[in-house]
Amino acid sequence: MTEKSILHIGFDDTDSRKGMCTTFLAYKIVEYLKKEKARFLDYPYLIRFNPNVPWKTRGNGAVALKIETGKPQLIKKNILRFIKKYSAVKDGANPGLVFYEQKDIPEKFSKFGKMALYRLVSRNEAKKFIQDNQLETYHIGNGQGLIGAIGAIGYDFHDHTFELISYRDKVNLRKKREIFKDSVEKMQQLTFPRTFNSFDESKNRILIAPHGPDPVFFGVRGEDPDTVIKGASLVKSKEKFCGYMVFRSNQGTGDHLQNEIDIKNLKPFSSGYLVGKITEKPYTILGGHVFFSISRNGVAVKCAVYKPTKLTTIAEKLMVDDLVKIGGGIRKSSKKHKRVLNVEFLEVLGLERHVVMINPLCMKCEKRMKSKGKNQGYQCSKCGNTSLTKVKQEIPRQIEKQFYLPVASAHRHLTRPLQRIGKFNSKIEFNNSKKWFSKTN
Repeated sequence: MTEKSILHIGFDDTDSRKGMCTTFLAYKIVEYLKKEKARFLDYPYLIRFNPNVPWKTRGNGAVALKIETGKPQLIKKNILRFIKKYSAVKDGANPGLVFYEQKDIPEKFSKFGKMALYRLVSRNEAKKFIQDNQLETYHIGNGQGLIGAIGAIGYDFHDHTFELISYRDKVNLRKKREIFKDSVEKMQQLTFPRTFNSFDESKNRILIAPHGPDPVFFGVRGEDPDTVIKGASLVKSKEKFCGYMVFRSNQGTGDHLQNEIDIKNLKPFSSGYLVGKITEKPYTILGGHVFFSISRNGVAVKCAVYKPTKLTTIAEKLMVDDLVKIGGGIRKSSKKHKRVLNVEFLEVLGLERHVVMINPLCMKCEKRMKSKGKNQGYQCSKCGNTSLTKVKQEIPRQIEKQFYLPVASAHRHLTRPLQRIGKFNSKIEFNNSKKWFSKTN
């Protein structure tokens, strides 16, 4: 009887802005592994890393698979062929492939993945990790894909969601995706809150389908495999997908914003959060974007809220000394601007009273008095009553102490939607009897 091995497989950076998709490569590899009778030990992982890295294609996603097999060497050799065949190297992809042939994954893998969530991890750091842990790897180009491949294998799910991704037939790849909008809207209504970010009602816009030439048809995100499978069955279109696969993912968890940013050492392209007080009155520039500054421990940082997020209507109502928590990514400095925190969420923790000085009220006539001139006090024009000073009046604030998010169409893959605030999934066990993989033709 052949001895079985547990094999962890991670890969990343196989796509480009012109096409392909790392999840589609995963779909093809899973199709092959099923033919080889490999036993799957978990759903495929789709891990989104730091969305602020400048060289990402779309969602900065890496994939990992965990299987049991009696022929690991053959499988490794054939997966390498898949990487070579499907990676968009000519269009700039730098694929990385990592194999780890052990039952348990050391904690150092998850620590590496956590780093890749909120900062730039260098290729040298990845190479050192590979050497220190004697990993079996392969890469084309500069090896950028090795970072995501390592991080995906050992990702530590404190919370997780699922996504069913369906794929297009070759003949449809360059054609417009014709998905019926009303079916997606209805699907969201029927599956909410177990699915998220499928349809933006404020913009009457479908959110499940990409717009580029990649092989993804659409993806349904939700809390469990049953829900995303049901959700996908409710989506209607002129085009039929050729197959789908369900991934366990960190999408919708906000994991990239759990790190507190060091305000004294703002590193470009890093992600996280800051708590501080507003030190500069918000102002709006041409284009509708709003800027303000927050300060902590005497250090200030400028924050940017962009118009498409629709958070600008909240940001412009902030006042100096309001206490806020801001989540987002650090934009690198330019000739015109210092480093800026691009806002992904805004939580108002404390509001200052908005007090203004106004002309006194005539108690007899119940009308505002008028100024008699500089330093001459105020007088009622109707009855002649006088007063020497203005009075304080508190104006109600038009914002609340609460958590604010952009509209759904401006969410990143990792953004935790409002319906998931405070919700954390304990790890849902893998059920291989569920139809988590389907090839329809």
